[in-house]
Amino acid sequence: MTHAPTPLTIRTAHEADWPAITLIAATGFGSWRAPETNEVWRTMMPADSAVVACDGTDVVGVALFLDLQLTVPGGAVLPMAGVSFVAVAPTHRRRGALNGMFAEMHRRMDAYPIAGLEASEAGIYGRFGYGPATVWESLAVDRAQARFRADVPDPGGVRIVRPAEHREQLEDIYERWRLQTPGGLYTPPRLWDEVLADRESSRQGTPLFCLLHADGFAMYRVHGHDETKNVEITKLAAVTPQAQIALWRVLVGLDLKETIRVDTHPGHVLPYLLTDHRLVRTTGVEDGLWLRMLDIPTVLEARSFAADLSVVLDISDEILGGGGRFALEVRGGRAHCVPTDADADVHTDLSVLGSLYLGAHRASAFASAQRLRCNDSGLPARLDAAFATAVPAELGYGF
Repeated sequence: MTHAPTPLTIRTAHEADWPAITLIAATGFGSWRAPETNEVWRTMMPADSAVVACDGTDVVGVALFLDLQLTVPGGAVLPMAGVSFVAVAPTHRRRGALNGMFAEMHRRMDAYPIAGLEASEAGIYGRFGYGPATVWESLAVDRAQARFRADVPDPGGVRIVRPAEHREQLEDIYERWRLQTPGGLYTPPRLWDEVLADRESSRQGTPLFCLLHADGFAMYRVHGHDETKNVEITKLAAVTPQAQIALWRVLVGLDLKETIRVDTHPGHVLPYLLTDHRLVRTTGVEDGLWLRMLDIPTVLEARSFAADLSVVLDISDEILGGGGRFALEVRGGRAHCVPTDADADVHTDLSVLGSLYLGAHRASAFASAQRLRCNDSGLPARLDAAFATAVPAELGYGF
C-alpha cells in the first residue's frame, strides 16, 4: 500500500538544527566542511537568514544567505544577500522543498537590493530570477616553453613571502582590487583568518605559496610530483597592469613546473604577453556569480553606464513575483529608473537583466535567442553599448 507523503514544513533554522543541516549539506555536496570553516561562514549570516524544510521533526532541506557587499560597474558597493548552503535530501526530491525555502528566504531579504549565488547546477536558478553575471575561464599555460615578448616591460618588484606574515598588505591590495572590479566582494577579518589558516583539510596540494608586489599578489599551490608538478593559482589580485605583468613573469619563471593554471575572466592579458599565445589554453568555461535584482531601480541606478540610453523595460518574474515595468534613462553615465505604465520597448525576464548587469553578457546575444524581445531592431546594440564595462567582471570569492 502506498502512503501519500506528508506536507513539508518551512521554518527558521534553530541552533539545535545545525547537526542535521551539516549532514544534509554534506550529503548534497558530497563532502564534509571543517567545523571551524562552518563557524566562520555563520558569522556572516544575518539573524533568521537560514530556513529549513522539515518532514515532521526531520530536517530534509536547508537554504541560507550571507551578508555580503558587492562592487558594481563604476565602483559603487551594494549590500548583497549571498545565497549559500542550499541542499535538499535525496529522499525528498520533488516535494516542493526548494520552492518553499526560496519563497520564505527571499521574503527575509528586505535590507538587500540584490541577491547572488553560485549554482552547483545551472538548470535550477533561472526560474527564480537569477542570471549568470560573471564567467570563470580556466586557463593553463605550458610554462617551460613560454617566453615573454621583447616589447613587454619587466616591472620587477615581486617578493616571495609567507602569506600569514604579510596579512596587512594582502588585505590592502585585495580591498583596492575589489573596489575597482565588478563582482568584487568585501572580505571580513574572520574570512581572512580562515584563508590564512590554510587548513590541511581545505588543501588539494601543498600549503599556500605567495608572490607579493606593492600592487598585487598571487597565492598558489603545487600539485603532482617530480616532472609533472603543476601550479594552481588560488587567488591573483592585481590593481595595476604593471603588477599583473610582474606577477606573471615570476609565475612563468617557476622552474620544475609543467603548467600554471588559473581561473579568471575572459579576455585575460596573459596570451598577449607571450611570443606564442597558443601556449595559453582555455581548459574550461563556467558561470560564476548569479544575480537576482530585488530592487530594480536601486540596482540599476547604482552602476555606471558606458553610453546614453532611453528605454522602457518590461521585466517578468513568475515564481517569486518581482519584476515590473520601468523607465530607464541614462545620461552621462548615470541612470534614473522609475516604475512606469508606458508602453515597453524591451520584454525580458529578471534572470536576463541579472546577466546583463555586470557587463559579462550582451543583450544582443539574448535577443538572438529570443529571450530579450525589442520593438526596435537597433535597440539590442544600444543596450550592449550602455551595459558594457571597461573592467571585466570577476567574482571576488566563492561562497
